Amino acid sequence: MIALGWLALLLPLTGGRAEPLQHRDDLSQEDRARVEKIIAPTTDFSRPESFERNSGGAGTPHKRVNRDSFSHPNANLSFEDEQTFRIGNGLFKKLWASSPSSTQASDGLGPLYNARSCQACHLKDGRGRPPLPGDRAVSLFLRLSIPPQNDADRQALADKTLLAIPEPTYGQQLQSFAVPGLHGEAQLQIDTREIPVQLADSKIIMLEAPTYRLTNLSDGPMHPDVQMSPRVTPPMPGLGLLEAIHPDDILAWEDSGDADGDGISGKANRVRNKETGALTLGRFGWKATNPTIRQQTADAFSGDIGIATPVNMAPWGDCTEAQARCRDMPHGDQARLGPSEAPDPVLDLVAFYSSNLAVPTRRDIDDASVLKGKQVFYETGCVACHRPKYVTSRKAENPAHRFQLIWPYSDLLLHDMGDGLSDDRPIGDATGREWRTPPLWGIGLTQTVNGHTRFLHDGRARNLLEAILWHGGEAKAARDAVVEMSKQDRLALIEFLRSL
Repeated sequence: MIALGWLALLLPLTGGRAEPLQHRDDLSQEDRARVEKIIAPTTDFSRPESFERNSGGAGTPHKRVNRDSFSHPNANLSFEDEQTFRIGNGLFKKLWASSPSSTQASDGLGPLYNARSCQACHLKDGRGRPPLPGDRAVSLFLRLSIPPQNDADRQALADKTLLAIPEPTYGQQLQSFAVPGLHGEAQLQIDTREIPVQLADSKIIMLEAPTYRLTNLSDGPMHPDVQMSPRVTPPMPGLGLLEAIHPDDILAWEDSGDADGDGISGKANRVRNKETGALTLGRFGWKATNPTIRQQTADAFSGDIGIATPVNMAPWGDCTEAQARCRDMPHGDQARLGPSEAPDPVLDLVAFYSSNLAVPTRRDIDDASVLKGKQVFYETGCVACHRPKYVTSRKAENPAHRFQLIWPYSDLLLHDMGDGLSDDRPIGDATGREWRTPPLWGIGLTQTVNGHTRFLHDGRARNLLEAILWHGGEAKAARDAVVEMSKQDRLALIEFLRSL
């Protein structure tokens, strides 16, 4: 076992200050003292912490564990808000049709797309996976960009008008499906090679390192310097609670120059809010490139389904100027229904649904092996990035999200994860090696909900241990500690993660 040195680094930042949490302008002085006490990292691993079972605060539903475990609404929604949630759920599952269509409120698909519905990618509101051999990629996308080519590109990146320069022909994302009359842009092929990792007990784990190539390009070759990054769809529970975390609670952990010398250099990805133009904290996406759930939803409508919204008005989705035939295809804009293919309230309803999917209840929190694994998780230093808990803002937009003790196990900051996980594709403030710390709540139900255990940004890890062993960069010390620990401690660590 490793000494509690990591906790010594954490505790001065979360407890013992004369005026705690002064950055929290939503809290009274009495509130600050209460919050300071409850979010301090535990040093007692003999029993669960208070309220630890309720990962999503008062909204945590106590439901039977099954395939619907990611699809329940927050339990503390009002009757009216639960009704809104149900309507949003229907739109989330809605199949869009190509234009023109007799179902006029449902046309506008594409012309290029990855899926016909939100649900098709976020199956059961859960985690995507790489395609099986012979299948087309649906819940794994390929982001595209190129390095800046001129001063205009460099200026757009500098002022965050763009976070990356789209590939000139194929845009920001590869779409492998198309409406009648067009062809999908390409088909994605994945090759793998094995990398052996020997653990201290002599067990050898074979990691699979993927490489990506494209066949049947529809519009000629890509730019010679194209940067491609695969992304599986992330699980959706708890998004609204992440949005309700006070921004300064996240920025308080930013340490891009590692001033405290702990080897952890988290930094924020500051991005433009497309509706206000303001530069703000990115929270969503594998590289924290979206500041709000509404903007994340609008980008998915545009890039994944090819549907225009009030945030992204182009009815041709991601079709570029080089794809004139695509841009000339019929679209679903209808003035009598609104100014875009999915006008408000459609976008708002889907965003509301997305922001109110509840985090499942923790399981086995008092199990001896889980408690031991929790101690290993802390002592190994995993909590330096996977911050266990927060109390959300009293000023959160949705009353159901306000002043909730939540357990996401993330700092929502970017961290250098090493060469092994690098996609060599910078976006915004994130380098190719940097990724946002993904929340861990619900991770132990991936098999139950989605029928697989594929993890990390591209699903390369086939189980939780492989996901840990891929960690490098700032997480290398913690990863090496897992390699060197006893089999009993390693199994306990995995049991803890499965309880989340």
